[in-house]
Amino acid sequence: MKIEVFEDAVAAANKGAAVIAAEARAAVGARGRFVMAVSGGHTPWLMLQALATQDVPWHAVYVAQVDERVAPSGDPDRNLTHLRESLLGHVPLPADHVLPMPVESADLQQAALDYAQTLASVAGSPIVLDLVHLGLGADGHTASLVPGDPVLDVIDADVAVTGIYQGRQRMTLTYPALNRARRILWLVAGSDKVPALCRLRDAEPSIPAGRVIQAQALVLADRAAAADL
Repeated sequence: MKIEVFEDAVAAANKGAAVIAAEARAAVGARGRFVMAVSGGHTPWLMLQALATQDVPWHAVYVAQVDERVAPSGDPDRNLTHLRESLLGHVPLPADHVLPMPVESADLQQAALDYAQTLASVAGSPIVLDLVHLGLGADGHTASLVPGDPVLDVIDADVAVTGIYQGRQRMTLTYPALNRARRILWLVAGSDKVPALCRLRDAEPSIPAGRVIQAQALVLADRAAAADL
């Protein structure tokens, strides 16, 4: 795992945008398409706003979700709502290249299976995403892989449905899907992340984030989060 530290969250977000754009250009040149999955959060929205200004071959890009809250369309709790506001509404991405998690389905378990099939249709089987962007919670969670949830033990599915966390049930990529990605891009900001970032660096399996494979991982952290590194 490589860790880069920046003065503030904006600088880390701008670097993240540049990394994604470079990975997209390389993937399209090598394989004809770039499939990325993004997480939610304030700093990631800054990154995606910056990504909209980068040189990206949007015609060959697919944007999927790492996780999503079970909530109605347009709800401010939905990651998709902010993804549209920060990125999708500002770039010439083909409409069918946006792959939202089907969390409005009446049958969430079937919807998770369906989403895995959607990803397989663009990222192969088994699914190999070109880039997965992850955040880090103060409690050590990443994606919607949260401490104590049974979804942490899922090894036979790439997409799963969690229990209730902070008032919402969620759909999330699982460790098998995350750990096959060609690149993991962590974006970590804020002083509340100091202990968790140290534990991530040390690959502590006691936190969910520590179980994500680090070989292809790049961490972009602001100075506040990296205070104890």
